[in-house]
Amino acid sequence: MKLLHLADLHLGRRLAGFDLLEDQRHILEQAVDLCAARGVDAVVLAGDIYDTALPPAGAVTLLDWFLTELSRRGVAVLAVAGNHDSAERLDYAAGLLQEQRVFLAGQFTGAPRRVTLEDGYGPVEFDLLPFVRPAAVRHVLPDAKITDEDTALAAALGPAPRPGVRRVVVAHQMVVAGGVLPGCAGSESCAADVNVGTVQGADAARFDGCCYAALGHIHRPQRVGRDTVRYAGSPLCYSLDECGAEKSAVLVHLSACGAEPELVPLHPRRAMRHLTGPLSELVAAAEHPDDYIWATLTDPVPRPDAMAALRAVYPNTMKLNYAPGGAAAPDAPQPVNLRGMSFEELFGRFFEKMQGRPMTEAEAAALAALREEAEL
Repeated sequence: MKLLHLADLHLGRRLAGFDLLEDQRHILEQAVDLCAARGVDAVVLAGDIYDTALPPAGAVTLLDWFLTELSRRGVAVLAVAGNHDSAERLDYAAGLLQEQRVFLAGQFTGAPRRVTLEDGYGPVEFDLLPFVRPAAVRHVLPDAKITDEDTALAAALGPAPRPGVRRVVVAHQMVVAGGVLPGCAGSESCAADVNVGTVQGADAARFDGCCYAALGHIHRPQRVGRDTVRYAGSPLCYSLDECGAEKSAVLVHLSACGAEPELVPLHPRRAMRHLTGPLSELVAAAEHPDDYIWATLTDPVPRPDAMAALRAVYPNTMKLNYAPGGAAAPDAPQPVNLRGMSFEELFGRFFEKMQGRPMTEAEAAALAALREEAEL
């Protein structure tokens, strides 16, 4: 059996005011063609199918087109809700869609949704686990001993597969190996998953015994501890911090006794590039003018018409900033070591990023009281 592992489609996303729906359709067309060319039996969508819980009509129409095209070609679909999705809305018509071999798991009801498909070696069990938080698992499984994200995922997954059973888990969670955070891409934040110097996430060992764990939530494609526990990553760059990043889908070859993942490149409709230099040089040496552009100008004096001049050549310029004389751009992302920070430092950074100001003493005291109440 061949599986195509995709995740974090974020259909309906906008970036710097630009609608990315046509870019997303371009990528999904590649996925459909890839299924036909490589004989894919099933497509796995590991969460964050939509960018918001109330997606725009165009995003819903695009997903409808994608699922219809796959169904017409006899390709099964196995999808779970992510933290950006509305679990209830994703569950809509799930009973009807399963007749077309489109299997959706929106709400967690106490166990993963189990779907069994057959290939030449026999049955393959797919456990579809939508995004869950510890509190949600405690609510549904009140007798389970849940203290953190790791024990919550263990309880939600249930018993490990018996020897000889081929099982694929589809999940949208923060998963770590050896206590190390996965590498973030820039369009998501890992800071919320770090607490008092320890990484808050489920251990990749929870997938021991499974053939393959198809993960979503992190936008940079990567393995987690081993090749068969893997983030597919987002199929497009969803942050200017990702300029130049290469995107891919995971083609998983299931055999009688294991899985072998293969990364297949995905090619965007428009590349996302970061250009640096004087304005006159950038507009004079324009290449691939339809690309999405982040420009850092090194002119000594800012020009009030710089964005207009850039967009006359690069109509899809998304961002403009200055670094006079070639100094480091003030807005350029800088790597930050989060693992050594305290909870208060991490939450303070998150609060300031969201609110645009530091926390007040009263807010810091309220946070401390909440932490004590939650026994963190």
